[in-house]
Amino acid sequence: MADLEAAFSSYEQAKTLAEELGMRPLQGHCHLGLGKLYRRTGTRQQAQEHLATAASMYREIDMRFWLDKAEAELEELHG
Repeated sequence: MADLEAAFSSYEQAKTLAEELGMRPLQGHCHLGLGKLYRRTGTRQQAQEHLATAASMYREIDMRFWLDKAEAELEELHG
């Protein structure tokens, strides 16, 4: 459980720093990572929010490889 809490904390810290520095690809990766963690822990609403945000960011900056990954995670969530 401590490892899971550390993972959430690390993603949140990285996301905050990426926002401050304007690093949109890293922001997307953080949202994707958080979405995956929330999906795997059964927190569907938060998973949906982070995965949708990641997909939107990847779409905006034309990162198709990562967009496919985010969309696949969303499908798993709804599947």
